[in-house]
Amino acid sequence: MEIEIGRSKRARRVYAFDDIAIVPSRRTRDPEDVSVGWTIDAYQFSIPFLAAPMDSVVSPTTAIMMGQLGGVGVLDLEGLWTRYDDPEPLLAEIRELPAGLATARMQEMYAEPIKPSLVTERLAQIRAAGVTVAGALSPQRTQELYETVVAAGVDLFVIRGTTVSAEHVSQNQEPLNLKKFIYELDVPVIVGGAATYTAALHLMRTGAAGVLVGFGGGAASTTRASLGIHAPMATAVADVAGARRDYMDESGGRYVHVIADGGLNTSGDIVKAIACGADAVMLGTALARATDAPGGGFHWGPEVHHSKLPRGKRVEVGALAPLETILYGPTPIADGTANLVGALRRSMATTGYSDLKEFQRVEVVVAPYRTN
Repeated sequence: MEIEIGRSKRARRVYAFDDIAIVPSRRTRDPEDVSVGWTIDAYQFSIPFLAAPMDSVVSPTTAIMMGQLGGVGVLDLEGLWTRYDDPEPLLAEIRELPAGLATARMQEMYAEPIKPSLVTERLAQIRAAGVTVAGALSPQRTQELYETVVAAGVDLFVIRGTTVSAEHVSQNQEPLNLKKFIYELDVPVIVGGAATYTAALHLMRTGAAGVLVGFGGGAASTTRASLGIHAPMATAVADVAGARRDYMDESGGRYVHVIADGGLNTSGDIVKAIACGADAVMLGTALARATDAPGGGFHWGPEVHHSKLPRGKRVEVGALAPLETILYGPTPIADGTANLVGALRRSMATTGYSDLKEFQRVEVVVAPYRTN
């Protein structure tokens, strides 16, 4: 449905997670009979949650914890952990910085060069714990560091940016040829973000195992204010799920996983992301609230320390509970910020679905939420 903005411009109506709700059916199930397991390539996980590659969310230690709890923690290979031998004093300083000085000081911290030896060391630490090893690079750094990452034994390679396209045009440097790059790698690649049907379809054609869906929707992002760009997530996930369906027909049955990445603040948002077609979700703010998260109650992404145009900020999210409680409970809190797995199970059981693929067929209605 198009809406007239003015005589020369029309726009499509799109929806955020707050604009929709799922509807119970005639059948219900016991929550313990519901499966929330997820598989990508040869890797199986008991929960469909990836911890976002952000220094406030994932350290080598929390990546290991996330793996032991059934998900996967994705380490930011351009973060403090690959720039400094001991980043703990810097993380502590970030937590104490006055709001007005935080961005400038973080720009200084992240100006330190990335050390390939630390990339190898951090990934080896995660591998030694016996969990799935996942690391993330931006498209700009992938050509420079991917050989180091693959040699270190990464299981899942994530190429994550604010937006990633299959065709990047530049007059100043040789762009990353995603199709050639992914074809030559021996590990599954997850790439994104994408926010439209067309962009996602092009990424799927590169051979990616998964596509991240999202653009500037996280709590620590100011992309909408800085660039005027925003992608309401309910529509974005549903559009990319449509691209997955059409790509399956086009490719003769190749399935590309859709991973919602951004705007997932509560368990209800996670439920609605999967209802719109996501196979899994990448969580930032939701896991930054863990008392054992490296941010210590604060949260920030790579956009905040961009050297020329920061498009994010350090935000205080609070230290709510240990990571295991955030994921599995029990919790006395009723606002959707803890026991995320239990909430997903109960929602699936209440609507009568037994696994995630079935749950993608649940009925969804437009029901904008208003607080006043």
